[in-house]
Amino acid sequence: MSKPRKFLAVLSSVMLLTGLLAACGGGSSDKESSSSPSASGSASPSASSASPSASASASSEPQEKVKLTLLVDNNQDTVVYSKALVDAFQAKYPNITIETETRPTGSEGDNFVKTRLSTGDMNDVFFYNSGSLMQALNPEQNMMDLTNEPFQANVIDSFKPTVSFNGKIYGAPVGSTMGGGWFYNKKIYAQLGLSVPKTWAELMENNKKIKAAGITAMIGSYKDTWTSQLIVLADYFNVQAQMPNFAADYTGNKAKYATTPAALRGFQKLEETVGYYNKDFLATTYDAGLKMLAEGKGAHYPMLTFAVPALVQNNPDKMDDIGFFAQPGDSADQNGLTVWMPGGAYIYKNTEHPEEAKKFVEFVASTEGVSVMSKVSKPSGPYAVKGAALPDDTPQVVKDMLPYFDNNQTAPALEFLSPVKGPSLEQITVEVGSGKRKAAAAAELYDQDVKKQAQQLGLSGW
Repeated sequence: MSKPRKFLAVLSSVMLLTGLLAACGGGSSDKESSSSPSASGSASPSASSASPSASASASSEPQEKVKLTLLVDNNQDTVVYSKALVDAFQAKYPNITIETETRPTGSEGDNFVKTRLSTGDMNDVFFYNSGSLMQALNPEQNMMDLTNEPFQANVIDSFKPTVSFNGKIYGAPVGSTMGGGWFYNKKIYAQLGLSVPKTWAELMENNKKIKAAGITAMIGSYKDTWTSQLIVLADYFNVQAQMPNFAADYTGNKAKYATTPAALRGFQKLEETVGYYNKDFLATTYDAGLKMLAEGKGAHYPMLTFAVPALVQNNPDKMDDIGFFAQPGDSADQNGLTVWMPGGAYIYKNTEHPEEAKKFVEFVASTEGVSVMSKVSKPSGPYAVKGAALPDDTPQVVKDMLPYFDNNQTAPALEFLSPVKGPSLEQITVEVGSGKRKAAAAAELYDQDVKKQAQQLGLSGW
């Protein structure tokens, strides 16, 4: 998901809304893309977690001045932690300077990256989604193979497949994981005597009570179209719980959304939310949605936890009022969290400064790099770098994710298990969420959308 993948990139982390919903547009990831999450706190660097080449690279610092270019999305948090990383890296390697450039999030940002690569004008290093969006960039042709770099020893194993293609690793993690689910305002819940729902029916019953009390039950921010995807994408834990082989069957064109009841259910859930949003949800932006949540002007906001850093930065005095829960399924016995992996740092294959670029990516994927990020950005979930623990001052809204991890009640978002993700999902989910298209018709349309992409990727069975 660019904003973690437009639902994005993230939980993404999930970890993680590019996004959320990268599909949600962002990239988020974001987040969507696809796709982007970060960290906060005091993970102090340790010699044991530094890659073997760290000390050697410092002692063999070239005297020649080298300039690298870095491309990142223009999400507020990404810009902040990218600057912190660059400043710290340049202090460590004074002969290397980094010039940072920003790009849009969501589908516009995806097209920006693809255009840069196709024209041979890509930056030396670029931060982008992991998972399906990364695989769609033709990594073998456009990205440097980082499989055998020593710093890969510091990366958790579960992250590596999300930046791999045909058995080779092309990226390193930037930030923390994230979860895809529902933020909620605790004050409103307490005021109305509501409990965190464990089933979809319980969640919709809460929505009814909130609406009856004259409060906006759900915050919609469809001005940023990637945010509309979250409900569909965050439902993947529930899909996998019922159909453990869905990702493989989906990739092989043996299962479809329209004809698989467990997968269709995500579109049906989105359709059931019609009528519960703020009246101006089509004109409301993601940033405005976060503000509504923090100020108690809306009770629920389906989103990736990669939103936590922005919430902390803009509403530090309201963080105790915000909670998080996984998107419920239809059975309380199968209550779990869909997780987005963080985005990746990639090196352009034709960079003129490969060794310097590797040093920067190594720094980003170290406990030292995580520590730098953590001073300016709160984590949206556990980190993908070994030895980088959640700091003590991690917001409770992130800690709300931990029981799902501790109880093994998580599943990666589908975009990390399959390269098949249609580019038009966010437009389709806007239509469903605004009551202009029914769930069944939307699922059929999305199946057509993913077919085009699967054929472009040359996947067998399509």
